[in-house]
Amino acid sequence: MKTNRLAREKSPYLLQHARNPVHWYPWCEEAFKKATDEDKPIFLSIGYSTCHWCHVMAHESFEDEEVADLLNLGFVSIKVDREERPDIDGIYMTVCQMMTGGGGWPLTIVMTPDKKPFFAATYIPKEGLFGSNGMLELLPKIMELWTDKKADVLSKADEVHRALKRRPDGHSAKEPGQEQINAAFENFVEANDEKYGGFEGAPKFPMPQNILFLLRYWKRTGEKRALAMAETNLVAMRRGGIWDHIGFGFHRYSTDEEWLVPHFEKMLYDQALLAMAYTEAFQATGKAKYRETAEMIFDYVGRELTSPEGAFYSAEDADSEGEEGKFYFWTAGELKAILGDVEHGIFSEVFNISKEGNFFDEHRARKTARNIPHLKRSLGELSPRLAMSADELGEKVEKIRKKLFDVRQGRVHPHKDDLVLSDWNGLMIAALAKAAQAFGEEKYGKRAVKAVDFILKRMKDEKGRLLHRFRDGEAAIAGNIEDHAFLIWGLIELYEATLEPRFLKEAMEHNDILLEHFWDPEKGGFFFAPDDGEKLLVRQKESIDGAMPSGNSVALHNLLRLGRMTGRSELERRAAELLRAFGEGLDQSPRGHIHFLSGLDFALGPTAEVVIAGKKEAADTEKLLERLRKGYHPAKVVLYRNIGDEDDEIVKLAPFTKEMKGADGKAAAYVCSERSCKAPTTDYTRMLELLDTPVKGR
Repeated sequence: MKTNRLAREKSPYLLQHARNPVHWYPWCEEAFKKATDEDKPIFLSIGYSTCHWCHVMAHESFEDEEVADLLNLGFVSIKVDREERPDIDGIYMTVCQMMTGGGGWPLTIVMTPDKKPFFAATYIPKEGLFGSNGMLELLPKIMELWTDKKADVLSKADEVHRALKRRPDGHSAKEPGQEQINAAFENFVEANDEKYGGFEGAPKFPMPQNILFLLRYWKRTGEKRALAMAETNLVAMRRGGIWDHIGFGFHRYSTDEEWLVPHFEKMLYDQALLAMAYTEAFQATGKAKYRETAEMIFDYVGRELTSPEGAFYSAEDADSEGEEGKFYFWTAGELKAILGDVEHGIFSEVFNISKEGNFFDEHRARKTARNIPHLKRSLGELSPRLAMSADELGEKVEKIRKKLFDVRQGRVHPHKDDLVLSDWNGLMIAALAKAAQAFGEEKYGKRAVKAVDFILKRMKDEKGRLLHRFRDGEAAIAGNIEDHAFLIWGLIELYEATLEPRFLKEAMEHNDILLEHFWDPEKGGFFFAPDDGEKLLVRQKESIDGAMPSGNSVALHNLLRLGRMTGRSELERRAAELLRAFGEGLDQSPRGHIHFLSGLDFALGPTAEVVIAGKKEAADTEKLLERLRKGYHPAKVVLYRNIGDEDDEIVKLAPFTKEMKGADGKAAAYVCSERSCKAPTTDYTRMLELLDTPVKGR
């Protein structure tokens, strides 16, 4: 079959469209020159390889000769992978939200040859439904407008461009404070779904940043409702169908308010951020179920989303064999044939399996006989009904799960998006490094080190600058703010997990690059793209959290932590400027900036810098570190001073540690807060008292 220009690309999404009859171009100057020379508008389609509705639109329209003929006749068509080019996606998604009030993927934009949009939509069917235009109606109308009323079209495009450039930067003359943090908490209280967990109605997205904020609010204030909301969310998601009870990992979101029916794709960033939330909940509460969930996420990522070199792939599709969720469904009859009467009875009772099924097929608007395993009660609550102890029931359920997992492995698997992205890898590196500390499991730290080493070795350009994506032996595309900020986050966590100074040094170097090439010297804050990157329609600066925290909010955390770890006060001053740069947004939409507010919590303090000075791998050193890592202390940074090494690299990075050499030859903890240090202690109990003293005074 004949291919188009996308056949030469690396992106799995673009390659999925390489055999379309549409004469697709990748984003390139050749396409824009053709549009200019032939006086045609650009049809821009943005999506990603594991996007269900992108597949639907592709099958309906882009594989259809009739639609392709219209696109080839009247347009120059460009395909963009939003995972490869989040800078392009960010601009035109903003346009879609401005023009339509909503957004999503597939994203459909029609624009002039000079990249100014005048039409925006998401999924468009081949033929119109319920009074709306389909591709067959829409494309001829746009062609007619371009021919007969071009001046009006260009005027509208200019108007959209001006509106895009006028977007407020949110700068505030004063720094935000505790009032914004309190406002966000009260917003959560109002929106909280006490019955099912989550906030507001369907669809429900995990939003782990909410959990991280609520845990910090509880730690700061002692407010029990904050902890209760965080735990209700974590338990509800873990019991629901959004969690894969057979193979582990979280699906993208729940289509209903009960967390039952998911949109089945699995994204690396969700796994990373949710693993962080469950890890911190374990530290805060000591409840083993949160640790177990985080470890199951890591098992899934290790099995399905890890490359042979140790880097992490981006996602698994929702679809298999052309049908969403098919890989994950079970019928009662199928389960009975696999398990037999006894095990089928146990599994059905525990995971709410019925002959009628619990999956509502939204495409056919009917219930099916298919089941999505989910829990309505804990095993402890169910065990009396099944006349066995909770431990015995747990063992039986695990035996059944493994049997079903083996059967499911024989099915046709969903497509895997094997792009390696610096930013998403940074999140997983941070999650693994956090778990290595909290669980005392070196294996997670080793996995994080392997991924970092891959990125630092294989994903830099000739100038040593970070690149955004790697696939099929090629690293390409200039790194954006999220690539740098998320990787710096991972490097900071990895330093605290391994205590290897090279990771802190790398974090500082990448932070310097971020400040040099992304900082806005006029209004503060970081731009999404570097100052020497491709010139697009506008240079965006984003602060609002989406499925992931914004690059600016993560950069805020990094600046504060690196400032405290190295004693470089100019980094903290830059953090204050960053808060002012988006202060108006924090006022107007506190929950939309929730990760910023977690950073603000750290900035307001009091925080603690803890330096452990001792001989490397000595028992007394390890004991202090173990106790320090086990508890929930989000407002701290940790440094290690190797007293057996006079040329300790950490002294160059953090000169204030030079004279911290232990106490009488023993490992000691130096706890510093509010720019002053307490006397060193060799007793971990005293160390924790000193660490928690400022928290109690909040």
